[in-house]
Amino acid sequence: MTTPVNVAVLAAGLGKRMHSALPKVLHPLAGRPVVAYVIDAARSLSPRAVVVVVGHGADAVRQALAASDISFALQDPPRGTGDATRIALAALPADGVTLVTIGDIPLVPPEALARVVAGAREGRLALLTAKVPDPRGLGRIVRDAAGRVRAIVEERDADDAQRGIDEINTGVMAAPTALMKRWVNALAPDNAQGEYYVTDIVAAAVAEGVPVVAELAADEREVRGINDRAQLVAVERIVQERRAAALLRDGVLIVDPARVDIRGPLTCGRDVRIDVGCVLEGDVRLGDGVTIGPYCVLRNVTVGAGTAIEPYSYLVDSAVGEQCRIGPYARLRPGATLADEVHVGNFVEVKASTLGRGAKANHLAYIGDTTVGSGVNYGAGSITANYDGANKHRTVIGDHASIGSNCVLVAPVTVGEHATIGAGSVIAQDAPAGALTVARSRQVTVQGWQRPVKPSKE
Repeated sequence: MTTPVNVAVLAAGLGKRMHSALPKVLHPLAGRPVVAYVIDAARSLSPRAVVVVVGHGADAVRQALAASDISFALQDPPRGTGDATRIALAALPADGVTLVTIGDIPLVPPEALARVVAGAREGRLALLTAKVPDPRGLGRIVRDAAGRVRAIVEERDADDAQRGIDEINTGVMAAPTALMKRWVNALAPDNAQGEYYVTDIVAAAVAEGVPVVAELAADEREVRGINDRAQLVAVERIVQERRAAALLRDGVLIVDPARVDIRGPLTCGRDVRIDVGCVLEGDVRLGDGVTIGPYCVLRNVTVGAGTAIEPYSYLVDSAVGEQCRIGPYARLRPGATLADEVHVGNFVEVKASTLGRGAKANHLAYIGDTTVGSGVNYGAGSITANYDGANKHRTVIGDHASIGSNCVLVAPVTVGEHATIGAGSVIAQDAPAGALTVARSRQVTVQGWQRPVKPSKE
């Protein structure tokens, strides 16, 4: 029978170097909290229990990570990683193997965690280590002449020789739970920080003759921690580079992989093209042959096959049909649903509205809380006045209606099928199907009128 696995995620740190009110582990990385990646990797082990140790911003962390397979333990006051591990172990089953990891190392791959757990299942203390070009600020792995791990020494407690070591502790370790509990309960704050270091259990294991094994990370980038915004940005670039590379392998043309941000699940059909400067957030789905022009933002959007999103367009919580043309400089707000072959052009805004097949709003228009039929032509400068200061009202425009330029449709109002609204009209009553409706003042010319002249300043 396989030894069960418990997981402790240490996520109680203040994150002072972030200079932020937001807990460090909740800072967004490619659209998700940093710690969410750690949780995903832990879940790959099919653990029996996962406990997240929270401290600073505990309520926010609990809310962000709330799930049926996650429990939480509070560390207050903060007294170091050893104390946090002790608190986690008190909330976990007493048997099996316990993996300890930290909430700010989001790129550790599941297979690396599996190797560490495998070492612990053999009755050993197993560590994940890495060799890095610049180990400053990190705990060093101290080995004896035979290459066996003897201790982990933190930067502040290291001597000059130890500071020269390039193998570092990643914060990931595992051991039989009973052994880890005994070692953690015996920790003392005998260090420059006056804290309980979980890394001191290495020396305890060595003293008891328990083998200590180090699994070396395949790529030091996998174990990069995030302690400040510069490190957050550096890890973000790694994530984006990986996502762009995966899309390119799958046949998506990313014009410049260094100038695209993918901050959520992205599903693409064949022959999709994404130009520079685009940001794709949340759940985005692009059909075959979709093209996204430069500097567009799409958040939780579905785009049908053959549609072109022109530059500088902003689409949020919307659905776009096939063979549509959006933009440039178009905005689709939440609830915009466009059928096939719809055109939404320059500086057109659509909110909580449906546009039927072949409808066109090509210039400088606003469509809000409106049902637009198929084949409608919606003129430049026209708007639906859908808000009376307290309530939203709906406008209905029938199939093949034509709305002239600079019109105001004052909701609630219905424009019938094949109706025409004359330019410059304010429509506050229903306009019948198949007829021309004009609602504007008669043009008047006042002869002899003189424009006022400003008095001379002299």
